[in-house]
Amino acid sequence: MNDILARRLTGLAGIAAAVCFIVEVPLYFLYSGPPPDANVLARLLIGIVALGGLILFVTGFRELVKQVAPVHEWVGTIAFATGLVYATVTLVSSGLEAGAVIAADHPIDPTITVSGTYILYGSIGRLLLALFLTAVGHGITRAHLLPRWTARSAYVLAAVNLAFVPSLFFGNTPAHFYAANGWGSTALMGALLSYWLLAVSVATYRSAARRTPATAPALQS
Repeated sequence: MNDILARRLTGLAGIAAAVCFIVEVPLYFLYSGPPPDANVLARLLIGIVALGGLILFVTGFRELVKQVAPVHEWVGTIAFATGLVYATVTLVSSGLEAGAVIAADHPIDPTITVSGTYILYGSIGRLLLALFLTAVGHGITRAHLLPRWTARSAYVLAAVNLAFVPSLFFGNTPAHFYAANGWGSTALMGALLSYWLLAVSVATYRSAARRTPATAPALQS
């Protein structure tokens, strides 16, 4: 696989993940009370597909950094590891919610009922994303992979995520902005990640057009 193809596949994976995340987030706000099972399971399924795309994106990002700037491979590895752990933690949270909804004999709101996901979606997820975004920003800067705005926006979003890590001290009411499972620390952060990922993925895909076979060294597979 050469550099051009790697950029395109990484960009496409990120775009697919971002679109799924963007579709998923509004589904959390359709009902004021416990949503029907179909709503919960649909949004969880979309989220699972999105996380699969995210795993492909972080894998491709690591390989791009390794190819373009081998001396900074460690940064790509950190981005890959933290992105993979974030995806894993979120998949576990999704499994807990889906299991609770399937087992219940009446509609429940898993964002409140399944207490084990509060910190997984909240503080733990925010810390992992802060590390991931910082590594991505540093990797882009050092390897000159993408335009500068992609790295700068990654740093800004990392700082915002880090600011939500202490939210575990502020209760478990989803309607509250800064609660452990509040709309600010979960839904808002998810939405911001979605649109950032979409923008960066489009930039990654488009960057392939500026590469030529002569300037794109072969990527060892």
